[in-house]
Amino acid sequence: MFYILQELEIKKAAKQNNKQACVVLAKQLVNLRKQKTKSFAMGSKVGAIGNQQKLMHSNMKMAGAMGTTTKTMQQMNKVMDPVKMAKTMQDFERENAKMGMTEEMVNDTLDDILTESGDEEEEDAVVSQVLDEIGIEISGKMVDAPSAHRGKLGESSKSRVTDDDIEKQLAALKDL
Repeated sequence: MFYILQELEIKKAAKQNNKQACVVLAKQLVNLRKQKTKSFAMGSKVGAIGNQQKLMHSNMKMAGAMGTTTKTMQQMNKVMDPVKMAKTMQDFERENAKMGMTEEMVNDTLDDILTESGDEEEEDAVVSQVLDEIGIEISGKMVDAPSAHRGKLGESSKSRVTDDDIEKQLAALKDL
């Protein structure tokens, strides 16, 4: 607002043909504008200096924290024995391996205990009941079926079952 008043004063002096007053007022206006620019530049510099001060303060805090951490680490290195720590880790690994083997043995024992020998007969009875319900008679046919007690699965079926037997069984199933 002050600049507008200054410009009005210059115009007024020009209308009165007072050249000397115009020159003086114009110099004052130019100086005021320069002063304003310098003021903004100084404000920016002061802000930059404030930011640098904050950065330096943060760096000093960080250096202090690093010094404290270094002292703590030095104290811990004095307290801890690397050879003892390595031995402890080896002992832990050995005991962990023992525990794994013991767990495996316990699981195998539990599996053996929980698997009862009467399960096979019960399973056969359930299969027979289901097949009886749907009308398939297997009493004579199951004699020739492979079992775990006779040998490997598939060996007995390979030697006894022919293509003709398979076709007969398929035909019987189609008749149902």
